[in-house]
Amino acid sequence: MIMKNYVFKGNICYSESREELCITENGYAVCEDGRCAGVYDTLPKEYETLPCYNYEDKIIIPGLVDLHVHAPQYAFRGMGMDLELIDWLNTHTFVEEARYGDLEYAGEAYDIFAEDLKNSATTRACIFATIHTQATLLLMEKLEETGIKAYVGKVNMDRNSPEYLCEESAEKSEKDTEEWLLKSQGFKNIKPVLTPRFTPSCTDELLERLSGLQKKYGLPVQSHLSENLDEIDWVKELCPGTSHYGETYDRYGLFGNSCPTIMAHCVHCGEEETELMRRQGVFIAHCPESNANLSSGVAPVKRYLEKGMKVGLGTDVAAGSSLSVFKAMALAVQCSKLRWRLYDQSVVPLTMEEVFFMATKGGGEFFGNVGSFEEGYEFDAVVLDDSMLRHPRKLSAKERLERLIYLADERCIAAKFVDGQVIFRES
Repeated sequence: MIMKNYVFKGNICYSESREELCITENGYAVCEDGRCAGVYDTLPKEYETLPCYNYEDKIIIPGLVDLHVHAPQYAFRGMGMDLELIDWLNTHTFVEEARYGDLEYAGEAYDIFAEDLKNSATTRACIFATIHTQATLLLMEKLEETGIKAYVGKVNMDRNSPEYLCEESAEKSEKDTEEWLLKSQGFKNIKPVLTPRFTPSCTDELLERLSGLQKKYGLPVQSHLSENLDEIDWVKELCPGTSHYGETYDRYGLFGNSCPTIMAHCVHCGEEETELMRRQGVFIAHCPESNANLSSGVAPVKRYLEKGMKVGLGTDVAAGSSLSVFKAMALAVQCSKLRWRLYDQSVVPLTMEEVFFMATKGGGEFFGNVGSFEEGYEFDAVVLDDSMLRHPRKLSAKERLERLIYLADERCIAAKFVDGQVIFRES
């Protein structure tokens, strides 16, 4: 039987709000039936008989959440960064994604992605696959074996895409998507998410058909929004009856409210679009490295947070170069500083506390009570051993955590737990 009742001992760091970190040095976190039963300076007597993972002076944080990553693009991460979004898609991305019609290639590539994601600090992720039903199911199988929890989407696109990567019709896309949905019901950890790639690649008929599937199966949705200025102009041409990009999804009920929704990027959202997202609870996946690499811009993330909007982080491989959410945290701070200094001094930079919140509890909310060690939260945890990072004086737990975020050195990962279950740990 899998053990889901135990105690962690170490330096416990987590967020209750975006403004401050909760840190208990040399403390205890209790897991009961896969959920957190509290964090304590001194272990209560009722838990003294539980098995204890003694991580001594190590840093213990909630598992990190990646709200936006493209699994088939992992194979060409770190390459082809000389173009903006649309040209980059046509030159590099679509060419690579077409290869996933070959299940042998897909299997080899997804083995690498799944293994590397398992060994990262990520415990939850929202993942794009390709248009290929069988390859998407294969990705889900391989991720299921890792023990992490994720949403995976078969991509939909029936226009403005290369012939070799364009579904033949909206009707065929809907049929293949429903077939995939029915075949994906047996997974425990990996769940389906509807994935229209973005408005330029989806006809109105396709979005309407996907809306029908969303209502029939009660599915969440993930897509892209207001990433690039040329893309936004293109959407205006394609959808002349809409007042902003977000409306192209909202008119089909694919934009929050009863439809849990993640929109990646949101770099250039206007006030009306922003207010609609806030009002309808749309999650924003902020992808700072991707936005820099593709020259898209810097999203006003601080403003979104101050409005009380739902914001998490995305690595957005392969426009982002790494699966490290630590790296995304550091870049989110750095890009916000450049935005403040060079563009808009009314929006102050992000803090370390805020990006840690976004990487844990902020993004984790999409999965429910995830991303914190508050009582009742699902027990996702990552143990960080930073003993290799020498220093001439004794650092506080907060200083050590900040250093780990900025160095993004995932060699420090000593153990990883998801929903109370061990994924891996040092012996």
